[in-house]
Amino acid sequence: MYIKRTLEKEIVEALEFFPIILLTGARQVGKSTLSLKFKEFEYITLDDTTLFSFAKNDPTGFIASLNKPIIIDEIQKVPELLSEIKKDVDSDRTNGSYLLTGSANLLSFKNISDSLAGRVAIFELYPYTMKEFYSKDENVIDIFLGDISKIPLASLDHKEIQMHIIHGAYPEIQKITTTKIRYIWFSSYIRTYIERDVRDIGELRNLDKFIGAYNVLATRSANILNKKNLSKDTQVDVKTLDNYLTLLEQVYQVFKLKSYQKNIGKEMIKSPKVYFADSGVLSHLLRVKTIEDLQNSSYNGDIVETFVYSELKKHIALHEDFFNFNYYRTKDKREIDFILESDKHVLAIEVKSSQTARVDDFKHIIDLEPMVKGKKFIGIVLYFGERVICFKEKFWAVPMKVFF
Repeated sequence: MYIKRTLEKEIVEALEFFPIILLTGARQVGKSTLSLKFKEFEYITLDDTTLFSFAKNDPTGFIASLNKPIIIDEIQKVPELLSEIKKDVDSDRTNGSYLLTGSANLLSFKNISDSLAGRVAIFELYPYTMKEFYSKDENVIDIFLGDISKIPLASLDHKEIQMHIIHGAYPEIQKITTTKIRYIWFSSYIRTYIERDVRDIGELRNLDKFIGAYNVLATRSANILNKKNLSKDTQVDVKTLDNYLTLLEQVYQVFKLKSYQKNIGKEMIKSPKVYFADSGVLSHLLRVKTIEDLQNSSYNGDIVETFVYSELKKHIALHEDFFNFNYYRTKDKREIDFILESDKHVLAIEVKSSQTARVDDFKHIIDLEPMVKGKKFIGIVLYFGERVICFKEKFWAVPMKVFF
């Protein structure tokens, strides 16, 4: 069953104004499935070894041989093609000529940004939002900015939500019904895609050390990135560790969240936090397969927070307004999990793994509110309860089911 992606409409609109569309994201998030919805396009993939060889050895001839409009899947395998595509669209600028997909962040490649500037509309596709999975056309950011007392809540109970967190949001994993096959899928995903894509785009001299560091990094998701301690625990020097982190970011497996650095009269922590992109991959690496595993895990809070991070990141990317996305922590240990800030609004969001919310959960949000000037401030505590509760004006406890 095809689940409609929110990005589909935006890509349709962009094809009218840009000669090149670039759709990027991790392996298995549905890029090929989405691109194939555009029936008027021919489709080729550089996973085809014959086409890969042709493109690699003769990029000029390869582009000249194509019938347009054309989908080129896995374009990151032969980034040299981008300069040839640039020449082609500069000689004959026809909007909607190329739909490129890539499993690596091409904008981090040298000279790529300059080649595409002014010619390309760039979209990042992530695993499903839970709203997409349940076929709801809603953006959770708009829900938070609206009348919170009337938030539409799904009928799921907290155990069903916890299972979604454990499974994550990759499309294929939603079709799997047994724990054993899910384990096989995640293990295969890491070996088949993550390792291969990382080796394709960067220098990886010791695969065993990389996988070891990747597993240790899973224990740090939703925490401040301390490279010195991570280097010690992984037995990998900081320079190599930086390379591993960069490669994982480029293939959309790990993200860094910067700290909130507004001048509010507080000394702020400056190091970023690190998050795994998908709570399902994270749960697999942390050996969390069941609700009981999650409840008993010392990483319970980190897994739940990683899920919320992932959902917020997706909804921010899909929102029509721009939001800065940060975390808040002062050197005197006042902290808020997430700060979303636009020109007009500041959303302060705290995540709790419990089924109850208390006024004390808002203490750091309440502390921050008077320091934010000239914008509408909203404080939210996400929890596993059943009811939306107003603790005072601007401060709300909201059930986790708001994401579904």
